[in-house]
Amino acid sequence: MSTPRSSSPPLRSPEQLHGDPAVSTDAARRTPAPPAGTYLGMPRFQKNAREQLANEQLRKNLRHATGTIRAKRADRVAEVPEWEELRLAGEAIKNRTLRHLDTYLVQLEESLTRAGATVHWARDAAEANRIVVDLVKAKGVDEVVKVKSMATQEIELNEALEEAGVAAWETDLAELIVQLGHDRPSHILVPAIHRNRSEVREIFLREMKQYGTPAPEDITDDPAELAGAARRHLREKFLRAKVAISGANFAVAETGTLVVVESEGNGRMCLTLPETLISVVGIEKVLPTFADLEVFMQLLPRSSTGERMNPYTSMWTGVTPGDGPQEVHVVLVDNGRTNALADPDGRAALRCIRCSACLNICPVYERVGGHAYGSVYPGPIGAVLNPQLRGIEHEIDQSLPYASSLCGACFEVCPVRIPIPDMLVHLRKQVADHKRGPHVESTAIALAGWVLSDHKHLELAERAAALAARALPHTTHLGPLPWPASPWTRARDLPMPPQESFREWWRKNRGEERR
Repeated sequence: MSTPRSSSPPLRSPEQLHGDPAVSTDAARRTPAPPAGTYLGMPRFQKNAREQLANEQLRKNLRHATGTIRAKRADRVAEVPEWEELRLAGEAIKNRTLRHLDTYLVQLEESLTRAGATVHWARDAAEANRIVVDLVKAKGVDEVVKVKSMATQEIELNEALEEAGVAAWETDLAELIVQLGHDRPSHILVPAIHRNRSEVREIFLREMKQYGTPAPEDITDDPAELAGAARRHLREKFLRAKVAISGANFAVAETGTLVVVESEGNGRMCLTLPETLISVVGIEKVLPTFADLEVFMQLLPRSSTGERMNPYTSMWTGVTPGDGPQEVHVVLVDNGRTNALADPDGRAALRCIRCSACLNICPVYERVGGHAYGSVYPGPIGAVLNPQLRGIEHEIDQSLPYASSLCGACFEVCPVRIPIPDMLVHLRKQVADHKRGPHVESTAIALAGWVLSDHKHLELAERAAALAARALPHTTHLGPLPWPASPWTRARDLPMPPQESFREWWRKNRGEERR
């Protein structure tokens, strides 16, 4: 959905913004429209994957990007002799937090409030969006700048802001590429992983001039030039924005500190320049103490970008007079997380720190990309997290537990040891139970259960089958059976039952040996 044109007067003229009078201010105040439809409107994974497999350029891009990240991660992990101990510590901290999540969330609210922040609670995406939209509209602005945030993508906050007439500018380079390309993210860490440099150059040339400072006409696909074009395009948005929206990688209950890790510095611009900061945080992001960060500050960068430490780690604790935003709001979002928490076999998914290591190692993801999963959480973690957050009522979520070969590589690289293969099997059972009903498969299984439950039932079935075989003595295979068995027998050879069962043969030939 395209953003409605703002009726508010422009803060600056087009000439002041980028020196190009050909670009209208009205257009520069709208964000690019995302693709039509919603994630839940997508078809099941198997159909999506088939379409993505036909895209050879996509597969080439993914193979190169995931291979590069995998190699970097392996090098950095090999430098840490106690890596497995760190994984165990991360798992233990997260498990302890989830066991006492209610206590730590109350403590987090108290710490945030004491530090000068305002805390809001949101049961679902609709409530979270309403809270944020109301906060933004109360400031009288028609645009915001955003730090890369999976939580805001999950609740589709950008679309909600657009419907309210507010332009939401993504400032992360990869997110900017996705937004300008009228696209959807396909990776947790690198949302534009499905694009190569040449494609990015074409997007910048075609789209930047529609929404602000244009890219230079002679720009090449050199990464430094592309980053420079993005920097110039975003700078005027940073400087005039009054409201910023962020997520958080971690939220410390002990101190009320929110933490964002990033690689470019755009997040720090959003967290310091605007007057108002709104942070949308999933309730599972809480950590008990500041000391717990030590473990995750080692696990996360090595697992995600293959770096020893994040180039930028920003922490803020409420409001500091005269420094940074003077109005801070924190929206704590449930949106299905307590449903996952209630499932003893599924709650481990809430340990996820969004590093994307499981995506980069997964042979399925490497071949089909993230769009096939129908969510902002793709790959193995998306296959277990989405059905728990959204339920298994939709076709796309029913198919996701089967989007895996169960090779187990995802567990081996997960920094918090989420048993994704076991959880996929658990979810497959849930999907099967959900679909169970009065249809052919369940009827056939019930009939087989009756036959095998008693030897007399089995003997009766064998005699009936033998009578049918004697009636057709020259037939070796049954052809496709009529409905309702036709879908099963069209793809399988159904042999004729023997004219004499083993039980009868034994009675005739070895009966004297029976005891």
